[in-house]
Amino acid sequence: MPKLTDYVKMAAEDYLEETGNTELNARWIAEFFQDGGVQDAYPRQNLVAFAEMVQKELTKHEERAAKKTRLLLDKTIHGIKYPRKS
Repeated sequence: MPKLTDYVKMAAEDYLEETGNTELNARWIAEFFQDGGVQDAYPRQNLVAFAEMVQKELTKHEERAAKKTRLLLDKTIHGIKYPRKS
């Protein structure tokens, strides 16, 4: 049986792939919770708590992507060397 954190990561990845959005939709996560097997694997798990964990994972993903973009932009801007005038 997959760990709860595996379900959280799977839900976040699926949501990003399907919607491209980092703000979790309540209906989407409720369907995933039921149809994705979370409810069967963890019958005592609260849907709201699960949704909060998935939202947190989505936020982490967004922050990592923003940091990577800033690093690439910084590298691009500062990595350009202009030829010296003779």
